[in-house]
Amino acid sequence: MDTAGLIFEDARAFGEAVGEAGGALLGLDLGTKTIGTATCDAGWRFATNGTTISRGKWGRDRETLAALIKSRSIRGIVLGLPRNMDGSEGPRAQASRAYARNCAEAFSLPVLLWDERWSTQAAEAAMIGQDMSRAKRAAAIDSHAAAVILQGAIDRLAGGIL
Repeated sequence: MDTAGLIFEDARAFGEAVGEAGGALLGLDLGTKTIGTATCDAGWRFATNGTTISRGKWGRDRETLAALIKSRSIRGIVLGLPRNMDGSEGPRAQASRAYARNCAEAFSLPVLLWDERWSTQAAEAAMIGQDMSRAKRAAAIDSHAAAVILQGAIDRLAGGIL
C-alpha cells in the first residue's frame, strides 16, 4: 500500500483526510524505550492522556496499538515530530517519520506529524502544578506529553486556526 497520501504535516489536509465527521484521534509521543499515548473525543475538544507502552519490536507495538485503535474507534493518528529548536531535524525525527510510515501502512489511517517542541516541558509543568511526585511524573510523563501533542493538534483542527 502506498502510504504517502496518509502522512501529513499540514493540519488542514489531515483534517480533510479524517473527514468532516471527525472521530476520535490517537496521539503518540514516541520515545526510544516507551510510547506515550493519548486520545481525544470525536468532537476534537479534549485530549486525555492514556497509557505508556513499553516500546518493543514493531510487531509487538503494532499489536498493542491495533487493540487501542479498535477499542476507541480511532480515525487518525497524531505523532509527535521531535524537531530541534531551530526547526531542523535529526535522527529522532527521521525515526518518527519511519514510525509514521509503519503506522500508516499497518492501520490505513491518516497520520499527522505534529511539532512536539516543548511538549515534555509543558507536560512536566502541568504535573508539577498538580503536586505530582517526581516518581509519579517519571512514570506518566510520556502519556502526558502525548496529550499535549494531541491537544495542540486538535486545537488547530477544531479551532479553525488552519
